[in-house]
Amino acid sequence: MIKAGIIGGSGYTGGELIRILLNHPEVEIDFVYSTTRAGKQVTTAHPDLLGLTHLEFTGKVNPNIDVVFLCLGHGNSTQFLKEHQFSKDTKIIDLSNDFRLQADAVLDGKKFVYGLPELKKEEIQKAKYIANPGCFATAIQLALLPMAQSDFLQNDVHINAMTGSTGAGVSPSATSHFSWRNNNISWYKPFTHQHLEEINESLNSFENDIGELFFLPNRGNFTRGILATAYSPFEGSEAEAIELYQNFYADAIFTHIASDAIHLKQVVNTNQCHIHLHKYKNILLITSAIDNLLKGASGQAVQNMNLMFGFQEDLGLQLKAGVF
Repeated sequence: MIKAGIIGGSGYTGGELIRILLNHPEVEIDFVYSTTRAGKQVTTAHPDLLGLTHLEFTGKVNPNIDVVFLCLGHGNSTQFLKEHQFSKDTKIIDLSNDFRLQADAVLDGKKFVYGLPELKKEEIQKAKYIANPGCFATAIQLALLPMAQSDFLQNDVHINAMTGSTGAGVSPSATSHFSWRNNNISWYKPFTHQHLEEINESLNSFENDIGELFFLPNRGNFTRGILATAYSPFEGSEAEAIELYQNFYADAIFTHIASDAIHLKQVVNTNQCHIHLHKYKNILLITSAIDNLLKGASGQAVQNMNLMFGFQEDLGLQLKAGVF
């Protein structure tokens, strides 16, 4: 058994991480750190865990932990690691955007590896420090990586993706309030979303020509999941595109190519990514779907942990979607 610590355990990603790790056969949760809820039961923030745990939030950190997950707001992980020292053997998995870009990947000698297993599995297996990808970034990269590797993204790519309200975090805001969000849809950060930087870095890692990505993110009137569509010119047939994707993801335990059109309910509450391909004239339409809190955050973090410690990659992540 390894011992895990969670920093910032009162938010959505922290709650999902606790839920997964409580049922992981090789992990014991040593502490769940929260400055605002220290001394309170974890179930006060996550009532879905009632009857599953008696853990309490703590304001203290065990520096000799085997693995620590940072579930802090963007920009806060760097400061936390400067103020708190862990042992040289502690593995760190950061779920914020602090270390995702190559220019930000080193802190005080710690080199963070970008944690997208479908792209960097071997590096993750050898890593001590992981920068977990963003949720939109995960869905979009998995949709486009096979095309980028085979040099089929020389033209501009148009991307439209919709996320649930949990993508905005647990702190209330005008656009996450039920009265505003319900029966409503809107776009935000058109063509400038922060996840574009990590997406472009990954797609350009194959050193092929990549056209410009025009990404329009949308807020959906549902709680969980991301459905992303991307399209670009493609000279091959639909069958050739399907073969390309099946070959690229042949060893990917959580990413699957669907023969029929996909929808969110197939992947919500799972660590799966489902992809569907559709050819129209000379355009290839690529659709991907993930759960933003699992494959887009906490589930992928545990997948990375499994790889780092030599566990079975899907250990603790064999989750079924509630389709109906």
